[in-house]
Amino acid sequence: MERPEGSAKRPPVRFHSAERRGRRIGRLLKVSMRLREPTTAELDIIGRRMMMRDEPAAALVQAMRAPRDSADRVSMQQFRDALEEVPADAPPALREFFATVENTPEWVDSDLLERGAGVYRRLGQNANDVLLQLSLIGGYRFGGPPDLLVATGGLTGSTVMRRLGETQAWGIEVGRRGGMQRGGEGWKLTVHVRLMHALVNHSFENNGRWDVARHGLPINQADLAGTLSLFSGTLLMGVRALGVPVSREDSRALMHLWKYVGWLVGVDDDWLFDEEVAQHQFSYAVLLAQGDVTDAGAQLTTALVDSQKDLNYRWFPAASAIYTRLRLLSMLQAFLGPRGMRDLGQRQALPWAIGSAWLRNTVNHRIIGKTPVGERYLEFLGAKAVERAHFRHFGDRQTHLGALENR
Repeated sequence: MERPEGSAKRPPVRFHSAERRGRRIGRLLKVSMRLREPTTAELDIIGRRMMMRDEPAAALVQAMRAPRDSADRVSMQQFRDALEEVPADAPPALREFFATVENTPEWVDSDLLERGAGVYRRLGQNANDVLLQLSLIGGYRFGGPPDLLVATGGLTGSTVMRRLGETQAWGIEVGRRGGMQRGGEGWKLTVHVRLMHALVNHSFENNGRWDVARHGLPINQADLAGTLSLFSGTLLMGVRALGVPVSREDSRALMHLWKYVGWLVGVDDDWLFDEEVAQHQFSYAVLLAQGDVTDAGAQLTTALVDSQKDLNYRWFPAASAIYTRLRLLSMLQAFLGPRGMRDLGQRQALPWAIGSAWLRNTVNHRIIGKTPVGERYLEFLGAKAVERAHFRHFGDRQTHLGALENR
């Protein structure tokens, strides 16, 4: 997708407003991956795209908000039906949107997608840990997206663990065998998420509750691409920190999986990466382009930490809730360090959980995982981690993403 960068509005106030802090947070990433400094032009593009939306999805939302008696209006039920198959008599906006998401790029390699999904499944509990602690909570250290989550109520109060569980459920379906084929649950949920983002954008751009000049558009292209990196480059970096070996071939496969997810969810083409190092280079530039932490970061983190007691536990619920909370804080300390904990309003904790993760991964990935039955064993452990995460968030209920009509 070609972007008319020169026609964009000026970047929001938060853009590039805490460069020293971003540079400090990204120092280890830069040194370990031997990254270069981003150019002024690269940073400028990030700032401009904080003011740009996903236009194909925005056009669909406009049709969904048309008057009820309009022949071109798209209903939510029509969208759900089109996820299965687009009817020949579907409204024009719906046909155009699905023509976009069904026009799979030539670079998509089905075999590589399946290998990437297998890598993701075998990461098991490690993926759950990194995506929660380093990717999600780590992202709360910067203003913008966390403020939107607080504004939508998406990760506060009684909905905190349900919404987190929904995100995990989406990731699980992306990693299923065949999940990202047209009609697979991962494919359908990703398109569903794309529409959800557009509905949030439409609502908050027009309800007077969102400061566009300060934060940029509610869900903009720069933040969307930065979020995608949390599932690819950040995930790979984080699981290695937990002692999981990842080969170059497995890294490329996982990157390919999330590259296609990113394309499907509406990330601009030039911010979709094949190689891990290229993703890290972009992520470093995003760090330098961020603003400072806001109160929303501490609110969201505290809500997540406190909500560990509200999860479902099969055995010894009271003791399990205490252990899970302490383990979460310990992992956060290891990933984010003392300053990160202070930024997010958390007390310092002993990082003992990182040692237990290394011990577990040494046995599972470096010893058993190298045997002839290693892949099957890791798939089994991954499936158990999925089952445990699903039960903790939803109990014995079926998983359903939140109703789009209410977003």
